[in-house]
Amino acid sequence: MMTSIRHRPLPYLGFGLGLRVDHYEALLDDPGQVEWLEIVSENYLVPGGRPLRWLERFRERFPLVMHGVSMSIGGTDPLDETYLNQLASLARRIEPMWVSDHLCWTGVQGINLHDLMPLPYTEEALAHVVERVRRVQDKLGRRILLENVSSYISFADSQLTEWEFLAAVAENADCLILLDINNIYVSAHNHRFSALDYLDGIPAARVQQFHLAGHEHGDHLLIDTHDSPVIEPVWNLYVEALRRYGAVSTMIERDDHVPPLAELRAELNKARALAMPLRQEAA
Repeated sequence: MMTSIRHRPLPYLGFGLGLRVDHYEALLDDPGQVEWLEIVSENYLVPGGRPLRWLERFRERFPLVMHGVSMSIGGTDPLDETYLNQLASLARRIEPMWVSDHLCWTGVQGINLHDLMPLPYTEEALAHVVERVRRVQDKLGRRILLENVSSYISFADSQLTEWEFLAAVAENADCLILLDINNIYVSAHNHRFSALDYLDGIPAARVQQFHLAGHEHGDHLLIDTHDSPVIEPVWNLYVEALRRYGAVSTMIERDDHVPPLAELRAELNKARALAMPLRQEAA
């Protein structure tokens, strides 16, 4: 029974946005060309109240996906069973198209660092993450998606590249990938690797979703902030990803300095326009 659930094909959703409080009313009044919404799972892990009432209204109008920031799939603390139970309950309630989180760790010894920390890319870490992903998928009764995070340090003990590690986790745990194009660009700059090599190393059959977002320039590093528009080099990398993976559900992510909905719709329309010629070629 579990195997058939996990291997059910997931749909192509088109072009969507991250659901933010600033846009609740505007999206319900005029969805426009926003085809689906991604929610931050932790915002709705409550037994009732206004957040869930809002969410139920959106569920009537849009396909939803759940995106979490607290699973700490790479952490050394035991998996948080209370959190996973809440996540499973929310998934049963809203029936998302899929559930995702990040390939990272977020705390140690019960302390939440409220950040997405990178992993050492070793065989030991790989086996550890794969075992935890399998347990989470058994708990949820579905495949999950894991997202690549941006990073600013690397581990001397790493034996694999980031893309080799991500591809191996997906293959060995039989999970899927949420590929954040901006995070690839940021990490490629910070660690001086080729973003195109990264794209080439990810198996197309595992890629279910794209994130597009903005970042800031620090003194020496790029900082993933999700507080500004997508820049042209990231749009160019998005086109390269489309050439390699084909039609993949795409969304714009903005978490700070959230602009009017019209601005995000304009970015979403740019993503749609960039994807259209490649979809026409494929047809």
